[in-house]
Amino acid sequence: MHLDLVAVVVEEYDPAIRFFVDVLGFDLVEDSPSTTNDGRPKRWVVVRPPGAATGLLLARADEHQARVIGNQVAGRVGFFLRVDDFAAAHERMAAAGVRFVTEPRSEPYGRVAVFLDVAGNRWDLLGPA
Repeated sequence: MHLDLVAVVVEEYDPAIRFFVDVLGFDLVEDSPSTTNDGRPKRWVVVRPPGAATGLLLARADEHQARVIGNQVAGRVGFFLRVDDFAAAHERMAAAGVRFVTEPRSEPYGRVAVFLDVAGNRWDLLGPA
């Protein structure tokens, strides 16, 4: 067993794809037409860090879901991106316009800085100590 996908609710597909693929360096695994449970058109959009087993399903919010955009985990850090070279990843992401809400710091589990994704969700950028 493994965790295949985690949904991230976004406002629109294309800006979210650009953020995760062009800015963070994820792979676009799938972008296919689909339909909602009640028959409305949507897209099935999956992005995944290179080599990772778990991906993100980028889910465009409908009118009932819009209130959770950027607040999927009640303002907490809810997503964790681990990299081998923390300094290089932080520098590259900052240069690409990623908004970091904390300065990098050292913790017992490694280097960490909190950033916001395209929807406003909080992520930890994590690297080795």
